[in-house]
Amino acid sequence: MTQALHLTNARLVCPAGGERDGELLIVDGTIVSGEAPSHAERVDCRGKLLAPGIIDVGVARIDRAAARAGGVVRVAPMPDQVPVLDEPGAVQRLALIGRPDLWIHPIAAATRGLAGADLAEMAICLSAGARAVGTGRGWIADSGVMHRVLMYARDLDVVVVTHAEDGGLAAGAVATEGETATRLGLPSAPALAEPLAIARDLMLAEETGARLHLRCVTTAAGFALVRAAKARGVRVTCGVTPAYLLLSDNAMSDFRTFAHLSPPLRSEDDRKAALAALADGTIDLLCSGHDPRGPEEKRLPFADASAGAADAATLLPLALGLARDGRVTLPRLFALLATGPAALLGLETGTLAAGMPGDVILIDESAPWQIDADRLPGKAGNTPFDGLPVQGRVVAMWKGGRAIAG
Repeated sequence: MTQALHLTNARLVCPAGGERDGELLIVDGTIVSGEAPSHAERVDCRGKLLAPGIIDVGVARIDRAAARAGGVVRVAPMPDQVPVLDEPGAVQRLALIGRPDLWIHPIAAATRGLAGADLAEMAICLSAGARAVGTGRGWIADSGVMHRVLMYARDLDVVVVTHAEDGGLAAGAVATEGETATRLGLPSAPALAEPLAIARDLMLAEETGARLHLRCVTTAAGFALVRAAKARGVRVTCGVTPAYLLLSDNAMSDFRTFAHLSPPLRSEDDRKAALAALADGTIDLLCSGHDPRGPEEKRLPFADASAGAADAATLLPLALGLARDGRVTLPRLFALLATGPAALLGLETGTLAAGMPGDVILIDESAPWQIDADRLPGKAGNTPFDGLPVQGRVVAMWKGGRAIAG
């Protein structure tokens, strides 16, 4: 007998189909149209939002509890894991450990050991389950190496995910050059480090015809470069995390190490530019940048603390806040959270259309709660949004039509 799940009385939100009240039928793990069979399990959604499951690109760690709380059904971890994802055995092991609840689509290392010198075995890593290749937390400084990476990736038709920040300028910096860094006496680098790196990578991508994804763009100059490159037909996409849309470097004012991020928080003008890029479509996807760090790494002087934020569990409510503020529509929001990441990784998923996998989340968009770093599910709660009141919780989640327990 077939397995069937009939979700009724829902407010469907689909990047392809828009918003509507209705129902959804999942049979043997796939969304289908037509009448529900008599044996189908029926769930009354009571008017809550039913949307595609979130696909989180560029996480630093696999964190099942945080992913479940945040409505994340698939993750694409960066290559700087332990061990580095530069050989097929490591890629294959990581790709298989999350199933069936959390599907993992590794980003393989573009160079051996992420050292930025010798090319890694990209083709073999792709055959082992990788869905992209990347530079990890660093930038490939050698333009000749980056050129070879992009040419090889073009021939494989795989996207290169890069951290665009000129290491020569940014080395040793923990903040963006400006009033806040000066007042706090923190080692800083000019925001120019980002657009310099982006400009180089865009020129190489344009010359080679390769696909390039800038994992997290955070500056006005960076967005301007991406916008212009897209207009020229360069095959480039970019992402951002909510931190750079909602916070400026003022969030570091009390030496709050939860606000020590990579790239560092930018100026208020750059934050406004990020919101404008979200509105005009320059930004292609939203991601959490999930990087859980315990107190032994965060309860240190700001310059000594590790960079990173654990925001997989907060991505959805922060994103819903952008929709409530009129920055994006709900269908556009889930294009940023699901369809865009799926397209980047070459996955047939991310919408509620018939034929798509039954990866869906049920959301109470009005449920109020307060982000509490000490109580966030997952490996750690180092979020710069600690104490912020938000709205929106995942109340149920299905992967391939199968309920995932909380």
